[in-house]
Amino acid sequence: MVEALKLAKTFYDRKRGEVRAVDGVSFRAGRGQIFGLLGPNGAGKTTTLRLLSTVFKPSSGTATINGFDIQIQPQRVREQVGFLSAETGLYARLTAREMIAYFGRLYGLTPAAIAGRIEQISSILDMGDFLDARNDKLSTGQRQKVSIARTIVHDPPVMIFDEPAAGLDVLASRAIVTFIKRCRDEGKCVIFSTHRMDEAEKLCERIAIIHNGQIRACGTLQDLLNQSQKTGLEEAFLWFVDG
Repeated sequence: MVEALKLAKTFYDRKRGEVRAVDGVSFRAGRGQIFGLLGPNGAGKTTTLRLLSTVFKPSSGTATINGFDIQIQPQRVREQVGFLSAETGLYARLTAREMIAYFGRLYGLTPAAIAGRIEQISSILDMGDFLDARNDKLSTGQRQKVSIARTIVHDPPVMIFDEPAAGLDVLASRAIVTFIKRCRDEGKCVIFSTHRMDEAEKLCERIAIIHNGQIRACGTLQDLLNQSQKTGLEEAFLWFVDG
């Protein structure tokens, strides 16, 4: 459902000059699969995900999302994707319900469809107690649930998670992980970025190790261990990055 083809993104920095944040990234991720982008801060994970979701335009290369090209058909790509990061980006003066409904209207859903989705999502994420509370009155975990809800209101087949549990407590993190697994079980294609080895090991069917904007290795956990001849993901990661 997701195929990146030599994706590249170059920025210009006054001090450093030309910075190649993403440098020829290619990979495939399928339906009903959690595909992990594993790398340290600054490795190019977020830029790659923003390219896939059409927030950024590639300097070169392209990608297809559910058959639609990010360069040629960006609007159709946005219809296929739900993008969630650790930054909730909610309108403080709206209630959770109003926030979800607003995004539903942006995606062209009818009022009846929006009402039905809010009821369904609220039940899935256990939002009943704060659905009509203003976003600026919510806890960090509650705000992240609202962010999830507005991300999935149009029921996209591809979910992109950019370190969504960063800064959350144990209970809120568990809720995020449970939801990610639910997306996989529903047959969605899930792209998940993280710098944490334990998250990648527990969640991802396939893992791409990214460093300095480049994919250093890609495969199942066992593939990575076999290629590096290491016994753990952290050792394998360091081997691929330093090699």
